[in-house]
Amino acid sequence: VPVGAADAAPSATEWQAVIAGQIQAFRNHDAPGALSFAGDEFHKAYADPKDFFIAIISSGYSPIMESQSQTFGDFQMIGTDKVLQEVKLTGTDHETFEAIYQLSKEAGGWRVHGVQLMKTPGLGV
Repeated sequence: VPVGAADAAPSATEWQAVIAGQIQAFRNHDAPGALSFAGDEFHKAYADPKDFFIAIISSGYSPIMESQSQTFGDFQMIGTDKVLQEVKLTGTDHETFEAIYQLSKEAGGWRVHGVQLMKTPGLGV
């Protein structure tokens, strides 16, 4: 390990790639792909990726699946291995949503541990 490498701040692109990958998997109705970006607790709770997919969609997160685009906003580090990342989503009907993704760094890299989704006023372009 190079000197100072352990102290290096993580790059936002690392966890943003995980978020973008999971969003794309949801858009593609790829349940195993969507679960692969989720944290360990989701893997323990959902042995079958289809059950995970159904649980996420039925819990009100279908705007993620139906979104056409996403834009990354601000993020906040919580210690060295947790981050909150703001994501703005635009749907097919141009409705906009704001999602706050919580990710943690696990043995396999950054993984999604939770999402708060809120509809925002106005239309996306």
